[in-house]
Amino acid sequence: MSDEQASPDDQAALQAVRARIDALDDEILRLISERARMAEEVARVKREAGHSNDFYRPEREAQVLRRVRQSNPGPLGEEAVTRLFREIMSACLAIQLPLRVAFLGPEGTYTQEAALKHFGHAMGTAPLSTIAAVFREVESGAAHYGVVPVENSTEGVVTHTVDRFLTSPLQIVGEVQLPIHHALASREQDWNAIRRIYSHQQGLAQCRVWVDTHLPGVERVPVTSTAEAARLAAAEGGTAAIASEAACELYDLPVLATHIEDEPGNTTRFLVVGPESPPPSGDDKTSLVISRANQPGGLYRLLEPLARNGVNMTRIESRPAPQGVWEYVFFVDLLGHVEDEPVRRALAEIREQASLCRVLGSYPRAL
Repeated sequence: MSDEQASPDDQAALQAVRARIDALDDEILRLISERARMAEEVARVKREAGHSNDFYRPEREAQVLRRVRQSNPGPLGEEAVTRLFREIMSACLAIQLPLRVAFLGPEGTYTQEAALKHFGHAMGTAPLSTIAAVFREVESGAAHYGVVPVENSTEGVVTHTVDRFLTSPLQIVGEVQLPIHHALASREQDWNAIRRIYSHQQGLAQCRVWVDTHLPGVERVPVTSTAEAARLAAAEGGTAAIASEAACELYDLPVLATHIEDEPGNTTRFLVVGPESPPPSGDDKTSLVISRANQPGGLYRLLEPLARNGVNMTRIESRPAPQGVWEYVFFVDLLGHVEDEPVRRALAEIREQASLCRVLGSYPRAL
């Protein structure tokens, strides 16, 4: 019903509601501006104290987001409220220090989507072609932080990321969990004309059953990213891409089918890497890499201090050691911060048993 079709009483009621909305918008703008001025004041105080680069505080942002989620009265859901406050904090941080964040590109990848989810849209971005390049960009200081994929709920660990931690001095400062929904896109409206499908090898693996069912016998070609797949399919006839809807929109590639992933709960975990890990936020995770001589019961003796000190291990992954045939290192995630007393005690005991024990970072758990 248009306003003109409404009765005089209904029109008056609508005008009253809209006037109230206008007043609320003015108040929201005033409060956001006041928050931005407070961010400027924080920056001034820190600069006077000699902390010229200590503006992004992952633990503080996590605490703010947890608080607003817990205090949310509705009707907006927790995810919507989180996105709103993330963007407010992103804009306020840009006043203090515009961040440059490197990610596994090109533009349109799921990794970019994870970076935007974590940092908001006010950051500067640097899309790079490899995970190693992301690490190098942050190690050199050319970017403040980097975002890289580390594991998928269906296909498991991203080995290029895990192995990089064996040689990089960078620490984990945050994590992002992103539901992954793949789309099939092509300029060919007749599916029988599709002869080749491009995607990242993870995308091809995550949609294997769907493709077997709907496009059997079509050649599958792995490329560097799902965004690159969309770019190629947009330029070549007889091809399709498995990619995100955002990447398809970026390359003006028509979407033929959505949510084609084989597992509805398909989720990828991403890590945010930077020069140093943050202080405790109150709900944290710690990642470490450990190893010891290959002998009976060796792994048990490394992990037993966690159980004895009441520390919950959430993940363990083995990888070949850089030196030695059939020697392995173990990547472990556990709940708690390295400064928490139970974690501190457990790590002290592990170091007594280990030939290698390196903390890769303590960071707020993904919301």
